[in-house]
Amino acid sequence: SPPPIIGGSQDSLLEVAVRDSGCGLALLAEGSQAGLDRLVRGEVAIAAIHLHATPDDDEANPAAIRAEAGLFDAVVIGFARRQQGLLVAPGNPLGIVGLSSAVEKRARFARRQKGAGAQLLLASLIEREALPQQAMVLAEGVCATGQDLALAIRTGRADCGISSRSVAGAFGLDFLPLVWEHVDLAMRRRTYFEPATQTLLAWMRGDDMRARARELGGYDLARSGAVRLNR
Repeated sequence: SPPPIIGGSQDSLLEVAVRDSGCGLALLAEGSQAGLDRLVRGEVAIAAIHLHATPDDDEANPAAIRAEAGLFDAVVIGFARRQQGLLVAPGNPLGIVGLSSAVEKRARFARRQKGAGAQLLLASLIEREALPQQAMVLAEGVCATGQDLALAIRTGRADCGISSRSVAGAFGLDFLPLVWEHVDLAMRRRTYFEPATQTLLAWMRGDDMRARARELGGYDLARSGAVRLNR
């Protein structure tokens, strides 16, 4: 059995769910692809993923699991849809109105690590809008999580970056919405029936999950708990 760890993406509502449910699972936020890689190697029980093929590709997460031959017994459970966008400093001092605007104004982009869902989304959006990557100004350093990215903007090390509405609200940043995306929980079928997983899923079905999602902002729970893939 893998260790009782949820690897992959950092998500504010998931952090609340793990803590308040008392499921006993630990969190290891390293980015979606890193979590998926650990799931394949048996180093985590669950991977929280939000991958992107195109900005509106709702099936990117299940497709990634299907592509992993070693995950022949995997299931993908919907956690939540969340709103991703461009975070900017309070008051939007540069007057940024979108991704192309940020590039034109030479805003310094905070970066996530390679394989992070937000970085994959940024690359996909740049491709869709036909923006030259070499025209982007990159802030110093790499941000391990969306919270680190928000802190880089809050402290002035960066001017903008991709993260969720909930992170923007927690750090008092302005938020320019771009897309809605699926945050899913990928695991092997056996893990789905383990007591810790069932405890987490039971909490997700309750009123507390809905209340906390409203407080954080930027979440849609219509497909929370749904089986999105059963290999």
